[in-house]
Parts: sequence; structure tokens; C-alpha cells
Amino acid sequence: MTFDDSTGHKADAFKGVLTSGMRRRIFLRRRLEMPNAKNVNQTDSTREDGYLSEDSVQDHEAGLYPEAGRPQHISTLDAIDDEAVARFHDQGYLVVDRALDEEAVSEAGEALYDLIDGAIPGFRSVTVEASAREAYKSMDPASRRAVVRKVFNFVDIEPRLEKLMYRDDLLRVVGLLLGEEPMHLQDMALLKPARIGREKPWHQDMAYFNVPTDTVVVGVWIALDPATVQNGCMHVIPGSHRRGPHPHFKVRDWQICDTEVAVKESIPVPLDSGGIL
Repeated sequence: MTFDDSTGHKADAFKGVLTSGMRRRIFLRRRLEMPNAKNVNQTDSTREDGYLSEDSVQDHEAGLYPEAGRPQHISTLDAIDDEAVARFHDQGYLVVDRALDEEAVSEAGEALYDLIDGAIPGFRSVTVEASAREAYKSMDPASRRAVVRKVFNFVDIEPRLEKLMYRDDLLRVVGLLLGEEPMHLQDMALLKPARIGREKPWHQDMAYFNVPTDTVVVGVWIALDPATVQNGCMHVIPGSHRRGPHPHFKVRDWQICDTEVAVKESIPVPLDSGGIL
């Protein structure tokens, strides 16, 4: 289980999801004539002049995301060995401190801002926070950056983000975790606007994917800004993946019911920019 929260500041993150190539599902990578084609099926958002806007939600209850505890860290991607792979399968996650250098992080951030600013005509795979829905269409680029919640479906559109998604060192590690060659399933950036941002409630990623539940999926969550306990880092429940899938319901988002989450077993996962979960 993972959780994204937003309590005040902004923590940008790029997330790529790769899946096992053993399944007979084919995920075609191609350049789209209309980059916003996949927006049609967004179930938690409202279409507004070609863009998406998150639906309004209530705040979560206090104590749902404890701040105590910290995960075990690995220094670099090259340091991931057989012991780390075994820990991943047991605990369900790995934390790498220095996966990307400052240049790679800066390049990814600039690429995302270019997409938000309209540098690629016709790109509409952008979701804004509900409170900015009406004002967004008349905002200048700088103001838009402050209210965007999500950017997605960009790997085939933006060369700098495609380069990040298919870095040799990342693919090597994901291949080790999967035990075979990975396939691209999803790409997304979460910008988590300051003051108006929302949580991402407790969930299992497989609830969002149209793949068999026994498919091995590895999500690569990259911090482009420092993600702290105070500004909304990820939280995990170590080993909870071994308990199998949980029902998800549309409450504040598609989520596991708050009362069904083993909150006391959870830990926050703060990351510096360039760190990976």
C-alpha cells in the first residue's frame, strides 16, 4: 500500500510503472495524434475545456498517516544486490537515496513545466485541483504550475521524459525485481500543489490497472523535489502486499476504507530530490 499526502508545500514526483512481460497482454507504445485521447476514462475528474479537474473531496481524519518510523535505505541503484531484491519481495518496496543526479532531476522538472505551459500543442493530459477549475483556463503559465495536480501519458510525447523512463540503470534494477525484462505500463507526474493539494488515500496500485491481479508490477516513484513528512511524502505498510488485494471504494478517491488499513504498521518514506521509492 502507498499513500500520497499534501499538507502544505509541494513535492513533485515522476512515477513510471513497469510490468512483467510474461503476460499475453500487449501494451503498445506509439505516438498519439491526439495526446489527450486517454483522458476520456478518468473517473475521478471533470472535463473542462479539454483539461481535467479533480472532484472536490473532504479532508481525511487526523492520525491516518503516522509520522513515526523510517525505512531502510540503499545509497545508489548500483548498490542493489541479491539481498536488496529479496528484501523488496518480502517488504514490498525499496528506498534508494541517490538514484538521479541534479542534472537529470532538473531536466525532468523542466520537461514537465513545458508540458503544463503548452510547449507541445494539443497536449491535454493535465489534471488541476478542483478549487482552480474555473480560473485555470485564463491563468498565465506561472499560475497554472501552482494548481496542477497531475500530468500523465507523456513518455511518447516528451523526449526528455522518455529518456528518464528508459534509463539503463533503472531498467536493470526493475528487471532484477521482476526477474525478467520489464514492459512500460503507465507514466505519471504528481505535482501536489501547496495549500490546495489533497492526499492520495491508502491504496494498492493494482486497483488502478487493467491487468490480472497476479501480474508482477513495479512502480518507480522518483522525487523531483524534496518529499518530507511535513510536505507530504509517501507512506507504506511493509509486507502488506503479501496479504493479497483489498477492495477499493470511491470515497475521497479510489481507496481502501480507512477503517481497514493497518495504520499502526505504516511508516513514512521521506526522500531528497533524485531519490526513488
